[in-house]
Amino acid sequence: MLTVDFDRLGIGPSTRVIDVGCGAGRHSFEAYRRGADVVAFDQDVAELAGVETMFEAMAAAGEAPHFATATVTAGDALELPFPDDEFDCVIASEVLEHIPSDARAIAELVRVLKPGGRLVVTVPRWLPERLCWLFSEEYHSNEGGHVRIYRASDLRTQVCTRGLHYLGRNHVHALHAPYWWLKCLVGVSKSDHLLVRAYHRLLVWDMMSKPGLTRVAESVLNPLMGKSVALYFVKPAVRFAQR
Repeated sequence: MLTVDFDRLGIGPSTRVIDVGCGAGRHSFEAYRRGADVVAFDQDVAELAGVETMFEAMAAAGEAPHFATATVTAGDALELPFPDDEFDCVIASEVLEHIPSDARAIAELVRVLKPGGRLVVTVPRWLPERLCWLFSEEYHSNEGGHVRIYRASDLRTQVCTRGLHYLGRNHVHALHAPYWWLKCLVGVSKSDHLLVRAYHRLLVWDMMSKPGLTRVAESVLNPLMGKSVALYFVKPAVRFAQR
């Protein structure tokens, strides 16, 4: 389940990509399939071990072009261990809402992006997220959980003040919003609740089967209640010296 629009980012052969806060690796895997040179970056070493194993399996199965590369790197998003202007594309999906010092993290995302390169950041959308916080204290009070709710306009301003140009946004995962509202209402930790299990089965079926009816329904509902918002930016290729 991808939150990022890869076509909009222009990711393809030889594109150098870093997936910051890659988690289980879903966006890293897609970039690798498209022939990019990928760095999956996260602070969770255990998660990265699984990502690395999957990279190896993809290479063995021929699921990625032979010329593409894929590596994992552990570290802190506040101090990315890479030079300035290193990557053609920077992905930070569902990461910033977990980081108290989000301004520092954004500065790092911008720093490692090449001039002319593209950045995408995705975060939970304000209204669906606000309802989750309203329904459940447990949802956002756990260690490593969400520390803020973003308005897309505020996040856009934060990134643009770092010198990037805004390209646009889209909303995704509308069918997932009710699932999280339901979990928050019955108890976030109660994954075995009958209604939660039933809705989860529906989501898994939808992701695996991709039936036309739910695809159309989600595309219609995304602008209204998409669980996440993705914002796209480009770093100017030429920097003019101030007089």
